[in-house]
Amino acid sequence: MKKDLQDIRKDYEKYELNENQLLKDPIEFFKHWFKEYESTGALDANAMTLSTINQDGGPSSRIVLLKGIAEKGFEFYTNYNSSKGGEIAANPKACLNFFWPSLERQVRIEGHIQKLSESDSDQYFYSRPRASQIGAWTSPQSTVLKSKEELDARLKEQELRWRGKEIKRPDHWGGYGLIPNMIEFWQGRPSRLHTRYRYTLNNDEWKIELLAP
Repeated sequence: MKKDLQDIRKDYEKYELNENQLLKDPIEFFKHWFKEYESTGALDANAMTLSTINQDGGPSSRIVLLKGIAEKGFEFYTNYNSSKGGEIAANPKACLNFFWPSLERQVRIEGHIQKLSESDSDQYFYSRPRASQIGAWTSPQSTVLKSKEELDARLKEQELRWRGKEIKRPDHWGGYGLIPNMIEFWQGRPSRLHTRYRYTLNNDEWKIELLAP
């Protein structure tokens, strides 16, 4: 198994990234790269790894979906009572990572997280399919279940509760925005000599640096 994994190799050579391609605003450049990847027809183009700090001071990662790009940050929605919600409440520092294999690119984003407004959370919640709205009431996210039947019973209970009614957004469910202070754009290149440009926020201005691969 070890040898098989060591023999897996891929040389990245599709694209180049040069300084003259960059924009002054990394969020605008991210939008440009995102649209390029989305145009390839890739599934879950908005999937991203969200890493937070757990109660033991260690990293905790999972895949979530990007649901908005605002002027200052990257938005996603979840259960505030989940493990990630508890970790964010205790330490709002976090990191996002996007990997777009067909373009041989990744983007790494560091910053702090804050809750979105209730109106923003309402707007997104009411745009979701009804089944997803009921799911937000059904799942006590990240808690231990005795069985799958327990979750099925909770689902039936919530379906009955909201039958024929508009579903209210739960107070424990809503949006977060990660406000970045560092964004790194990584473009794969041959012989592992990848190109990396890092934007760092300093006094409301973005400083751009080229990093060794």
